[in-house]
Amino acid sequence: MGIDVAGYTTKDLKGEWDNYQCKHYDHALAPSDIWIEFGKVIYYSYKKKYSVPRKYYFVAPHGVGTKLTRLLRNPVELKQEIKLNWEKHCKNKITESESIPLEDGLLDWFESFDFSIFSSKTVVEMIEQHSKTPFHSVRFGGGLPPRPAVPHPPEDHDVTESRYIKHLFNAYTEHLGTPISKLEDLSTASKPALKKDFLRQRERFYHAEYLRNYARDTVPNGTFERLQNEIYHGVVDIHGDDHADGLARMRATVSQAAQIPITSNPLASVVQTQDRQGICHQLANEDKLIWVSTDEEL
Repeated sequence: MGIDVAGYTTKDLKGEWDNYQCKHYDHALAPSDIWIEFGKVIYYSYKKKYSVPRKYYFVAPHGVGTKLTRLLRNPVELKQEIKLNWEKHCKNKITESESIPLEDGLLDWFESFDFSIFSSKTVVEMIEQHSKTPFHSVRFGGGLPPRPAVPHPPEDHDVTESRYIKHLFNAYTEHLGTPISKLEDLSTASKPALKKDFLRQRERFYHAEYLRNYARDTVPNGTFERLQNEIYHGVVDIHGDDHADGLARMRATVSQAAQIPITSNPLASVVQTQDRQGICHQLANEDKLIWVSTDEEL
């Protein structure tokens, strides 16, 4: 019914929408190539098969010719030319089953139709728009956009960090033989260097979290999750080995993560060592990696 690509502004596909009419011809589009397309959208919107699109773009690899460009920029003249060409190009070509003369109710609809919705998009414009989506680098290459710097973690722990922090405290508890349930406990413990270790692990976690957010805007859905899965399978055997205590298990696992080469994932060019290590804590946050197996909450 004259729709190639419909871009909706609402998730329920019932609101405003734009139509992209694509023509893969070996020449720039001329009016004679697309009179029928004007006829289709006017007729089928009149028949309430769909609402009038907010915008209607013609897209073609060789662009739009001079005459058609002029018409698209002048809605009044475009309307006149479509009307003059309806008999020859639209009347018997909109459907195969019936003739569609421009008369009666359809003519009234035609006269009130907003012809300013019609325009065109160049290939350069389409690629520029595409470059702002998560699919561009995968489809066209050219590398990912620069990755923003990762700020220091906030002093107060977010509720979303509760599980991996709990697992860290359990590892410190087992290592020290002293209950550790909050950061202040590390300041009074026999090994204050563990406080620095804790802050370092949080930085790694936040690196991975910011990479997750970056991935949402730059690569297709599921890309970051595949990276997490790759890290998991790269460390799970080390994690499962015998270790002196939970702290040793965590450090061995995180150290192994830092050595995993990332080659096939689309994020490979921007993944840093801290991301690999931080993903271990993301996995701990989901109870997929646990440093002390006797965790009373499990």
